Amino acid sequence: MNPIQPNLFLTFLLVFVVVFEHAKDPRIQEVNQPVQLATRSQSPSVPNIVFLISEDNSKHFMDLFDPLGVEIPAIRGMAEQGITFTHAFSNAPVCSVARSTLITGTLATRTGMHLHRKIELVPMPDGLEMFPAYLRKAGYYTTNNAKKDYNALEGPGVWDASSNQASWRDRTSPDQPFFHQETFMESHESRLHFSRELMGTYQPADSPASVLLAPHYPDTPIFRFTTAYHRDKIREIDRWVGETLRKLDADGELENTFVFYFGDHGGVLPGSKGYLYETGLHVPLVVRIPKNYRHLVDTNPGEEQHGFVSFIDFAPTALSLAGIDIPSQMDGSAFLGAEVRSREVEARDETIGHADRFDEKYDMVRSLRKGKYKYIRSYHPFYPDALQNNYRYKMLAFSEWREMHKDGRLDSLQARFFSPKPVEMLFDVEEDPFEIRNLANEASFKPKLQQLRQRLNEVLLEKSDLGFLPESQLVANAIEDPVAYGRNYHSQLRKLLEINDLGTYSFEEAQGPLQHFLDAGTQLEKYWAITVASGFGVEAVPLASSIGKLRQDEDKMVVLRAIEFMGIAAEVDPVADLIELINGTTDPVEVLLALNTLVYFRDHTPFGKTLDAATVKPIATNEEVSRRIAYLVGTW
Repeated sequence: MNPIQPNLFLTFLLVFVVVFEHAKDPRIQEVNQPVQLATRSQSPSVPNIVFLISEDNSKHFMDLFDPLGVEIPAIRGMAEQGITFTHAFSNAPVCSVARSTLITGTLATRTGMHLHRKIELVPMPDGLEMFPAYLRKAGYYTTNNAKKDYNALEGPGVWDASSNQASWRDRTSPDQPFFHQETFMESHESRLHFSRELMGTYQPADSPASVLLAPHYPDTPIFRFTTAYHRDKIREIDRWVGETLRKLDADGELENTFVFYFGDHGGVLPGSKGYLYETGLHVPLVVRIPKNYRHLVDTNPGEEQHGFVSFIDFAPTALSLAGIDIPSQMDGSAFLGAEVRSREVEARDETIGHADRFDEKYDMVRSLRKGKYKYIRSYHPFYPDALQNNYRYKMLAFSEWREMHKDGRLDSLQARFFSPKPVEMLFDVEEDPFEIRNLANEASFKPKLQQLRQRLNEVLLEKSDLGFLPESQLVANAIEDPVAYGRNYHSQLRKLLEINDLGTYSFEEAQGPLQHFLDAGTQLEKYWAITVASGFGVEAVPLASSIGKLRQDEDKMVVLRAIEFMGIAAEVDPVADLIELINGTTDPVEVLLALNTLVYFRDHTPFGKTLDAATVKPIATNEEVSRRIAYLVGTW
């Protein structure tokens, strides 16, 4: 016998075993392999609905939306058979908050789901369920593959299956309609937490030397490679979309199924995810219209829809397509369905955005885009965008940006990320897509600025924005029923908005009203009066006598803001007082809020440079507190 023959026999045997085991694996099905359920009846009564959600990508990297974007043939093919939405927005620029809005159809700042991530899960609004539950009650087979990341209690009956193997193919009857939600993870922020070694071994499809950098980025090999690498992730998204469409086609369900492709928020290059700029909020959205259900849409395939839609609208839209009544507790409006007119959607020109806590990092920012104008309002303007968030700074580009700032190697535009924020910003995003030129201080735009400021206040009041409660108070007093709490504090919120608008005045105009609230306001009014005063910086020193006394207040959050003011405006070293507060309170959320201030002073002011982190010993802790401590001691 030829001596090579036994080896060949063993090789063939091994291949046979591998193929046999591969075939037995229930998780593996060839894309074009038809399944038994492909014999669905010819006239299904309601359509299937599929949500294909990619992690962490704005519309800016796809050529369907931006001429310099990556070619996306599969998604473009969807657009040719459907509708491209040119103005689709997440209401928040981070996962758990955005996904909580998607699944509930509610604005997270109204329902207490606005903090990423939850310290405590909040209940669903009274009488409201997550929208797949309504589909399931109507006979749909509901599946999620696989990310949830909700800040609300899910409740029973939402999913028939939710796992990384969940599929519409597992339903028992071919005639059962399905709702399937699937998330593509390979574009997530974590995929950009690569090492320097990867830069020497991986060659992106686009040469890093040729990519267009945003004007506020430093031009370095790391920023160029990160941008090029992210563009490859966009290509992976498109391949995944194409594979899923082929599966639906192989099962005979493509022309029975509305397929939504969209990003779960913007990102993920530095200054995008987590921030209310267009790169953090403006997402790609394409909906493929199935031939068997074109009667549910009064738009021709291949057209664009320019009306504004946002994540509060997605749940109502899914219910509308299924012919299910939309619960009154939802904040959004359907943009597709038998009763929806495209001309009405085309007329929509407004969207709201919000950013609050991200992991251990606190800030509070709101935005309103109306038409081509974007208004951004910062309620803690002294905190720079660059304030430490451990997860963000795992990205080489992020950390390099900070090191270059420390070394004085950034120009004024690139350094803006590390500076205090204006209280108000106004951008013409059609003329200025990177939101570089702030129009807020230009006299000719004063009427537009006032209009959008007033409109934002109207929306915040109408939706009972709970972000004006320190999170410690939200957890202590409102967590059992945030919506009801919000209704009850409506009149208080009106006063808080009035106080915060003092930050848009000159200090000469604001001083008297601020003094009034410091002397006679409620604890929450004092909290915000101090915060507004801090926004004026050293100009607000005349209020130091009154605010300094509030460092002994019974309300720990008033104490925190008073310590913060004395450091910012009166230049009184705040570190010892902050550590006393951190080590003394029994509320871990108060600890976390105070640690945010301590990190701000250590990293962005002359104070705290010699801080002995070993003296920071809170008796109350949680996961986010642990992250802050790890950063302070250098083990993060």
